[in-house]
Amino acid sequence: MSDKKIPNAGDAPKQYKDTYGREFNIPNFTMKEVHDAIPPHCFERSLVTSYGYVVRDLVIVFTLFYCATFISYIPSLPLRILAWAVYGVLQGLISTGVWVLAHECGHGAFSPYNLVNDVTGWVLHSALLVPYFSWKFSHSTHHKTTGHIDRDMVFKPTVKNQFIEMSEETPIVTLFKVFRQQIGGWPAYLVSNVSGQKYPKAAPNTVNHFHPDSPLFKPSQRREIILSDIGIAITLSALIYATKQFGFASVMLYYGMPYLWVNHWLVAITYLQHTDPALPHYRGEEWNFQRGASATIDRDFGFIGREVFHGIIETHVCHHLISRIPFYHADEATVAIKKVLGPHYQYDGTNFFVALWRSARMCQYLKPKEMSSSLRIRMDLRVQNTFQRLKK
Repeated sequence: MSDKKIPNAGDAPKQYKDTYGREFNIPNFTMKEVHDAIPPHCFERSLVTSYGYVVRDLVIVFTLFYCATFISYIPSLPLRILAWAVYGVLQGLISTGVWVLAHECGHGAFSPYNLVNDVTGWVLHSALLVPYFSWKFSHSTHHKTTGHIDRDMVFKPTVKNQFIEMSEETPIVTLFKVFRQQIGGWPAYLVSNVSGQKYPKAAPNTVNHFHPDSPLFKPSQRREIILSDIGIAITLSALIYATKQFGFASVMLYYGMPYLWVNHWLVAITYLQHTDPALPHYRGEEWNFQRGASATIDRDFGFIGREVFHGIIETHVCHHLISRIPFYHADEATVAIKKVLGPHYQYDGTNFFVALWRSARMCQYLKPKEMSSSLRIRMDLRVQNTFQRLKK
């Protein structure tokens, strides 16, 4: 990107280059154009349809749990280990789908009834150790400020001078960071707001998704934060009781391993929705809602993405533009918004795991504000050269 000042919407358009070296023009479409392009029925939310998916997913969850009770009867230890590994992967996939349905509740896309949405979302998210209302509020702020360097709530780019530059360029450090992110990134975000905005004036112990007086939330939301904590406490109590009754190993096998897989998928999905060499970031008046919402990217994860994860990977651009559209209408709505966004609709068909590694290598930090164009996640030239050498 050029180091020239980014123009406001009313200025003459200028061209910039993304990390791939492709020309990038600032979007100027309006939300009215987006709304008008989408067929009206795509906004309709069906309680019956949404609960049909909840029932389907929960039936699979409990069927897998029931089948797992027979694993201990397998005489071969290697086969038992393999069976538990398969169970953990499958249960983690389906449970991630349950998480997505609770996420629909938080956006009001599950049904037209707010109380039904919140009760359903609270139950499903609490069962997965997610503080429903806390996540709902911070996630709503994320949607309202997506792509804004100074206001977005998650995956905030780090400024270059906060890094030990040489070590950050080594593949082994990248591998360690990816492993750490995938295993502990989600709990760390909930507990200590890792990758979120900094709140230097707030007491450190309050900057999390569990404290009723957290700076992440408004004072008027205090009661709902407490309700979220109660949901987590109920699930933790059930897990402690199960541990006393059946042992720690059993709880880890039936619940703990799938839970770690859910964490992995959540972080990988959200990271790749908002981190790619093609995606812009904005500051100040350069940002507006539709620019930020279009600074996301759709990918393809095949059958798992569409049928198990309910299309959250394939239709995320649409979701950010209008989050109350239910996932079962999002494909049709995506086709419609492509005509409005044109070249600003972002899609990447790279293998999901290859894209994860590529983004971890290429999208490491921003240059200091005074040195950057303030539009893009920066990549230092030396990191770019390193990546090119790796490709060769």
